[in-house]
Amino acid sequence: MASQNLDAVVAQARRDRARLNSGAMGPVSLTALGIASVVGAGIFATVGVAAAEYAGPAVVFAFVLAGLAAAVTAVCYAEMAAMIPAAGSTYSYAYATFGLFLAWLIGWDLLLEYLFAAATVAVSWAGYFDAMLEGAGIHLPDAITHAPFDDDPGVVNLPAIAIVLVTCGLLYVGTRESASANNTMVALKLAVLLAFVVAGSFFVAASNWEPFIPPNEGRFGEYGLTGVLRAAGLVFFAYVGFDAVSTAAAEARDPQRTIPIGLLATVAISTLLYVLIGAVMTGMVPYRQLNVPDPLTEAVRAAGPALDWLEAAVAVAAVIGLAATVLVTFYGQTRIFMRMASDGMLPSALGRVSGRFRTPVVATAVCAVAGSLCAGLMPLDALANLVSIGTLLSFTIVCGAVLVLRRRRPDLERPFRVPAVGIVAPAGILCSLALIAMLPVSTWLRLAIWMAIGLAIYVAYARPRALERLADAARARA
Repeated sequence: MASQNLDAVVAQARRDRARLNSGAMGPVSLTALGIASVVGAGIFATVGVAAAEYAGPAVVFAFVLAGLAAAVTAVCYAEMAAMIPAAGSTYSYAYATFGLFLAWLIGWDLLLEYLFAAATVAVSWAGYFDAMLEGAGIHLPDAITHAPFDDDPGVVNLPAIAIVLVTCGLLYVGTRESASANNTMVALKLAVLLAFVVAGSFFVAASNWEPFIPPNEGRFGEYGLTGVLRAAGLVFFAYVGFDAVSTAAAEARDPQRTIPIGLLATVAISTLLYVLIGAVMTGMVPYRQLNVPDPLTEAVRAAGPALDWLEAAVAVAAVIGLAATVLVTFYGQTRIFMRMASDGMLPSALGRVSGRFRTPVVATAVCAVAGSLCAGLMPLDALANLVSIGTLLSFTIVCGAVLVLRRRRPDLERPFRVPAVGIVAPAGILCSLALIAMLPVSTWLRLAIWMAIGLAIYVAYARPRALERLADAARARA
């Protein structure tokens, strides 16, 4: 059965490449796709919290540790994506390696995770957009900028809905068009962040880096070496979006070569950028002052009037950068929808591809509606609860799949191979499980409820249809 599942995934990957725009993304677009997801809310918010509460200037060490942990997982993704260049990322790899049940569970988990991740970033984008308009003297009524269940309730978060609809609209009209828009947004965002590093370096005071590793204050995670470790766990979640690159396998040019390049380049470039931003930011302002929603802006303001021009640029970069993150997250979700529908796990309409635009039109429309409802009506903290655990579970599955297929199918062609796989893949599993263990119990309970719903759907609907689809494919080959 495992071999049959693997054959089915490979065959479906060929069909997907025929239906979709298979040459739409080269290595530059794939790397931009990953950077759009990784260099998002983390660099505009998380870095400040990590420095202020846990690591101080040593947040740069936290980013190095988190980058190494992400790289361990990324090389496992690279081997799987080069060997099985299928849309659907972890769902497809789980299907090929472990079979229907585990594939359904991780796919069902990813559908919620991607939806809430996109909606969370859309709400963050709306906050930055509103602040940018306020800076220009334009005030939007609170009734249309706050969800009804916010601490400061409104009627609907209209800007959040707007960015969901705009990004889903881009995804609808074509992968090549979406990639071009994303490349432009990423280039602008990187230009502003590099300008922050260069201009901010002239306002660094070495006294702000003393002590570079603040002494521990008596409890685990409150500065010192344990603070660096806790900060690494926090900032690791800034890296989780690199798996979006693997969802583009069906639309990548020469995926066996370009997907590994996109994955590894994303982690390397993002880590370097995070380290530079962390070093300059903590040098410009005392680290305890960075526990604010917009730490880059706080650092720029500390420099005085000389960097007034950069404050506006940072606000624009946040709006552009978060819009790109929303786009990439919905891109990943639509491709997972499409793959699960193609396998019979979900209604076949979700796998329908437009003849004109060569994109999954029904899946994109479902994402637009569901994403709008979540982003427009739900508060930010409620949306963010399940994102992390879903991603870490998928990381565990991918690292495990590499080990299983190395033993079960050593004959498979592997255009990219994980070096020292007996060390690297288990290290990826341990990193993910350790971070999962640090998540609050409430997150586990919410996940258990969602999985219970998914299990009922699997037994009543997904499994019978998926088995029927596999049987039909086997008869066709015979």
